[in-house]
Amino acid sequence: MVQPDVPGAAEILTPAALTLVADLHRRFGAARRDLLVRRVERQRELSDGTDPDFLPATRHIREGQWRVAPPAPGLVDRRVEITGPTDRKMTINALNSGAKVWLADFEDANTPLWENMISGQRNLRDALDRTIDFTSPEGRAYTLGATATTIVVRPRGWHLDEKHLRVDGEPVAGALVDFALYAVHCGRRQLDAGSGPYYYLPKTESHLEARLWNDIFTHTEDTLGFGRGAIRATVLIETILAAYEMEEILYELREHCGGLNAGRWDYLFSIIKKFRDRGPAFTLPDRNAVTMAAPFMTAYAELLVRTCHRRGAHAIGGMAAFIPSRRDPEVNATALAKVREDKTREAGIGFDGSWVAHPDLVPVCREVFDGVLGERPHQLERTREDVAVDAAALIDLTTTPGSPTLAGLRNNVSVALQYLRAWLAGSGAVAIFNLMEDAATAEIARSQIWQWLHNGIVLVDVEPVAGVDPSVGAGPTGVPVTRELVEKVVAEELDVLRSGLGEQYDADGFERARALFVEVALADDFVEFLTVPAYQRMP
Repeated sequence: MVQPDVPGAAEILTPAALTLVADLHRRFGAARRDLLVRRVERQRELSDGTDPDFLPATRHIREGQWRVAPPAPGLVDRRVEITGPTDRKMTINALNSGAKVWLADFEDANTPLWENMISGQRNLRDALDRTIDFTSPEGRAYTLGATATTIVVRPRGWHLDEKHLRVDGEPVAGALVDFALYAVHCGRRQLDAGSGPYYYLPKTESHLEARLWNDIFTHTEDTLGFGRGAIRATVLIETILAAYEMEEILYELREHCGGLNAGRWDYLFSIIKKFRDRGPAFTLPDRNAVTMAAPFMTAYAELLVRTCHRRGAHAIGGMAAFIPSRRDPEVNATALAKVREDKTREAGIGFDGSWVAHPDLVPVCREVFDGVLGERPHQLERTREDVAVDAAALIDLTTTPGSPTLAGLRNNVSVALQYLRAWLAGSGAVAIFNLMEDAATAEIARSQIWQWLHNGIVLVDVEPVAGVDPSVGAGPTGVPVTRELVEKVVAEELDVLRSGLGEQYDADGFERARALFVEVALADDFVEFLTVPAYQRMP
């Protein structure tokens, strides 16, 4: 193994930790690679016109009588969860927020800068030891108060290698690195405190991937002496294929199960990605116009609640992207109203809790769920037997209100450029236009542009675009998306940012972001995850 020297690395990359990383890689690395190949094969089937469906081979699981393990300590009441990266300030603020659960994120709200990965593990350990503190450059001190917030760690997805660690000459999956380091350093600490090593599993595409995680959990429990079922995992249903295998995913993880989460933003990205070659019928309107009220999103959410509650598992709602403002009362009022509306809808259809991305939103989410739950810790008794979702409903995008617009194209371009500049500089959660953007929302922005470009989509609203003649190739309703149009919009949006930021404009950073954006949004071949080429640009 070879690692660059970063502060505190020796405290985290201990012999015990590295031994477990190597052990997991040797035992499970080949299975992980096989599952990634299976993803490619499945994509080929979808591109050839095969629609996804519930699996005939696992009908007996869907029709069987079984339940997952009862909720683990610290995961019984999950009415409000806060998400965020594992930097020192966020760690303290999240644990002081009053949320029931903190999703400590090594994935979409984080960038895999090696220093981030090491310092994040140190921060979690220090938080459990209650030795964590932080002083901002302005001199403001942050300390940990009395907290009952449960930590749940989200490791990276299966697709991303950790380039700083190699075993037997092979790169190790970032997911295994994040999982193992936390298990070694914090697993026993959590168990001794009456909780346990808990995880959120991202970007799962099949029950076979869940089975692999379950095997990893069992082996790790035996290796570290945790006891069977000590590790619990909540699976983010944030890929369209996983939506067809929710029952099977719960079944594979049943003794390690923490529930399912409606990961709405990656879910939209997955739909765009998986059906990118299937023409206008699989094309969505502007990303900000697609809400949970869209019929295909409602079907997904209600099926998730029904599936979970039927099996005794928690159903956790997704994150509303609106963020409050302590400086602008109007923006703050809008954000609070939007979040309240979102959480009211989720609590009403049966979710047991939901996500927020800012401490000021914890009271809003808690108030909404308090109003539905009262003194109950969840609403697992609501089995939602009234819900009947067929395979076609999950991919019926044609009933989604709205159309692709030039304003939507501009927003996608601007958000992607701003986010990628921040990501390449080491920040994975960025406030842009009063919304919290992370890798998932940036993926939607760039993949939507790719899909519009490669499927002959015409934008319905027209405004002058410098250097583009709107009469050339224009139909009666607007302008087709072309590479020329996108490149002109990129140039114009960079001019807007340059003018708005003035001396704070990061010319080099935005040029790096522009080059990466062009690669992931305009290339002939679709890039599966923008974080892969982005990671290669990092030290």
